[in-house]
Amino acid sequence: MLRIFMLACLLLTPQVHADQVLAPVTGRPVHTYSIVARDPDSGQLGVAVQSHWFSVGSLVPWAQAGVGAIATQSFVEVRYGVSGLELMASGLDAQRTLAALLAADANPGVRQVAMIDNSGRTATYTGENCIEYAGHLVGENFSVQANLMIKPGVPQAMARAFQQASGSLAERLLVALEAAQATGGDLRGKQSAAILVVSGNASGRSWQDRLVDLHVEDNPQPLLELRRLLLLNTAYEHMNRGDHALESGDIEAALAEYGRAEALQPDNLEMKFWHAVSLVNAGRVDAAILLFDTIFRGGVQWRELVPRLARAGLLQADVAVLKRIDRAGQ
Repeated sequence: MLRIFMLACLLLTPQVHADQVLAPVTGRPVHTYSIVARDPDSGQLGVAVQSHWFSVGSLVPWAQAGVGAIATQSFVEVRYGVSGLELMASGLDAQRTLAALLAADANPGVRQVAMIDNSGRTATYTGENCIEYAGHLVGENFSVQANLMIKPGVPQAMARAFQQASGSLAERLLVALEAAQATGGDLRGKQSAAILVVSGNASGRSWQDRLVDLHVEDNPQPLLELRRLLLLNTAYEHMNRGDHALESGDIEAALAEYGRAEALQPDNLEMKFWHAVSLVNAGRVDAAILLFDTIFRGGVQWRELVPRLARAGLLQADVAVLKRIDRAGQ
């Protein structure tokens, strides 16, 4: 345990001696509510948060594929996120990681921190100086926590909502946030929110392991905006799967994915456009023309893009097909 404590000191206080402690608490507290969780089926790890604070997503949520997820709030010390992931990546579980970091903190009473490791083990701490109503609740594969709430009961509402929700981990995290807000939420109101979800196993490609990374920086209804972004994110996931299917030559799978994306975002002209381009390249010109007709009526700039794609070799169409496309929407 002494080795763990010394490692935590070094991680929390870079470029200083291990027996030094963090500087006195300064700044304003990021009062908020959050959830950290692991999906036992996929292994995905996630964090979701809302606060009356600008850009909460740049401070509170931390996650690394194959390692764990962390929320650090109240008087935020971001090194709980950075060092916490480093300690868990070194082999410590969530509980030992949090204990080591708290032991190295000169001001633990103002911290609220939750961690979950890649095995679903949780560790949560609410300091005695966190402003009421403050508390946390730990369940199987998740922890919910809140401070400066209008009234008690927010963690309980979040836990119930998360456990009863269905769908992806990101969707369930958002449902938990919505339950917190419905219970009353932050005494001061609401301003920003974020969702971060990573893969359960690290691929060595961190950009691929970060599955959902959505931030609402400043909005009077951050959860409404976060839900809109999550739906859009899901639609673009289908678009990406469609592109990958095309790369492997599976036209039917690609078109199915594009269709799913359009069903989620029926007014998104870009999704329709690339769907139409794929139809042309698959030789299904008649179906593509129907889409181009809608696209060109919605925005004339898309008509100009067609010949540019043809010249770049990205649209496989002869002169006759290009003329048919150009007549669409007229």
